[in-house]
Amino acid sequence: MRLRSSILCALVAALALTATSATASAAPRESLLPLAGSSAERVRISDKVAAAKYAQWHEASRWGAVGGTGSPIDDPAREQVVLDFAAKRSAELGIDPVRSVALFRDQIEASKIVQRGLFAFWDAHPGQVPTERPDLPTEVRPVIDRVNGELLDELAATGHARTSPRCEPGLRLANAIAGRQWHLDRLHRAALHVALGSACVR
Repeated sequence: MRLRSSILCALVAALALTATSATASAAPRESLLPLAGSSAERVRISDKVAAAKYAQWHEASRWGAVGGTGSPIDDPAREQVVLDFAAKRSAELGIDPVRSVALFRDQIEASKIVQRGLFAFWDAHPGQVPTERPDLPTEVRPVIDRVNGELLDELAATGHARTSPRCEPGLRLANAIAGRQWHLDRLHRAALHVALGSACVR
């Protein structure tokens, strides 16, 4: 009887701990660091996007097959896929799709800032061009898609923090910390600043 009682007590305690953990994970976050961290990761992934596009552009140019937008960086079709995902997922999470789409436009522009910066550097320093060519559909975009999902989860969790008068100073601090954690240089820090331009609700 005592053994059965002990087992029952242990189960109750385990369930209580699980419930507490679930409540804590679902609770609104005051810190904007996870949001900044996910944005910093996305900015970093732009290096691989740039490497893939740079190789594709030069190969197409060599064969006279350059077309589309006339730019190796702009990809309107892919950008629309990202924005449509942000709007659809926002509705599922109960957050404002308009604000989410605005933030993802900033994320896309931040990626382009990195890509343009790296293209210019590689044009000036051909010896620094990456020797490995990442595959966009199979290697790079799945990572971006994962980070995009994390960004939307963070938007849902930080609604209170992003509408607070303290949002902007808090975001600057979070950006500074994330920049150090991800070892961002000046180009990538500038991109991170742009990436979260719509994070605070003014």
